[in-house]
Amino acid sequence: MVQATHQPQQTDLFSPINLGALHLANRIVMAPLTRSRVGADGVPTALLATYYAQRASAGLIIAEATNISAQGRGYDMTPGIWTDAQVDGWKNVTDAVHAAGGRIVCQLWHVGRFSHVSLQPDGAAPVAPTAIKAEGQTYTAHGMVDVSMPRALETAEIPGIVEQYRHAAECAKRAGFDGVEVHAANSYLLDQFLRDSTNTRDDAYGGSIIKRTRLVREVVEAVVAVWGSTRVGIRLSPTTPDAGNTPVDSDVMATYGALITQLNKYGLAYLHMVEGATAAARDVPAGIDLDALRDLFTGAYIGNNAYDLNLAIARRAAHRIDAVAFGRPFIANPDLVERLRDGHVLAVAPREAYYGGGAKGYTDWPRADHSNHASQ
Repeated sequence: MVQATHQPQQTDLFSPINLGALHLANRIVMAPLTRSRVGADGVPTALLATYYAQRASAGLIIAEATNISAQGRGYDMTPGIWTDAQVDGWKNVTDAVHAAGGRIVCQLWHVGRFSHVSLQPDGAAPVAPTAIKAEGQTYTAHGMVDVSMPRALETAEIPGIVEQYRHAAECAKRAGFDGVEVHAANSYLLDQFLRDSTNTRDDAYGGSIIKRTRLVREVVEAVVAVWGSTRVGIRLSPTTPDAGNTPVDSDVMATYGALITQLNKYGLAYLHMVEGATAAARDVPAGIDLDALRDLFTGAYIGNNAYDLNLAIARRAAHRIDAVAFGRPFIANPDLVERLRDGHVLAVAPREAYYGGGAKGYTDWPRADHSNHASQ
């Protein structure tokens, strides 16, 4: 199955841009896509190097969410960035992307409460800001299972969480990435601390908005100390519910507005915002204005969620985005940038190709013949 595209109107989406110290050939970003093609050791293989190199014409690749520690794992077959073997595996990936002329950053990920004891070291309970069980299921070596009851982190443990991010950031530098993205979205650990629906703590990391944003700020500071601010981005999803549709926050505008305002002092390379619910609709609840939150950020902004070319062109022309992230279209279109630019049809991947398996549905998608445009 294919979907037609149309010749783009005049736009600078295909022109170079600098996001901090990241020099991009165009404004088309490959969003992080979990594909579940590594072993239990979390070590990227040669297959991942081929996959990412095939998509190196994106202005920037944000690699799939990558566990910062064994504790941070929430899904089987996802990569890590805390061991030497994982660093070596990712080095093969970054070398392949750079050889193909691309840029790639590592998304640093701790799932928090959305995990299962079988995925945790020594079968321990997942950690969270508060011992509130998430709804939904996760993928383990034994198939899909309900997520486990988490335990609340002790205040004295939180510096150790920050250290996990710092160590992973150092590992990402050794692996040859061009930068890192702090994953503070999609109801994972940092987002769990932000939201008063999942954080009912009464210590220095809970209660008021300034306390609930503290962990994110400490993580950003630790990562910036490793990379410098101009090679660090952050991802937020103010209106994405978790798998069980837990309410996001009692005052999204105040909570995320305060966080974004605080982030401005770091001079980050970019803010990567999920507009609406991740991988779903762009609708947002009444009383929430994501563009108003976007306007609070003084740096570069990457828009994400359910974009097609026409929407990207329109929002870029209106100066609502500096760059645009495409996710699922990159699965079946390794040459997505060229297809969008040249007006070719887009291939559509079946859902069964998304997760797990080998090369089939992963690295076997053909490129378009760019000598011929799609019929209009």
